Amino acid sequence: MPHSLTRDDLAAVSPRFAAITEEILFGDIWQRSELSRRDRSLITVAALIAAGRHQQLPWHLNFAGENGLSRDELTEVITHLAFYCGWPAAATALGHLHFPEE
Repeated sequence: MPHSLTRDDLAAVSPRFAAITEEILFGDIWQRSELSRRDRSLITVAALIAAGRHQQLPWHLNFAGENGLSRDELTEVITHLAFYCGWPAAATALGHLHFPEE
């Protein structure tokens, strides 16, 4: 499976894509006050699992931890999603959950 691209990788391949990601996605959308960063991480993880975008999961699961979601909460989200997104999608997502418990 290909690894998740870092910001430096994105910049090397497509400087404009990296700039848009940094300026608009993380500089604007993730900063809006209508949802907390924790909620945005929860939504993003759920969307990535539902859409089968597993390459992006490791980075976003770690980011979710930085944004206040515990490993237990993320495990519960993945378990819940198994019934809505499919067992294989949830099992794959659990395989990407590596950050240590508090």
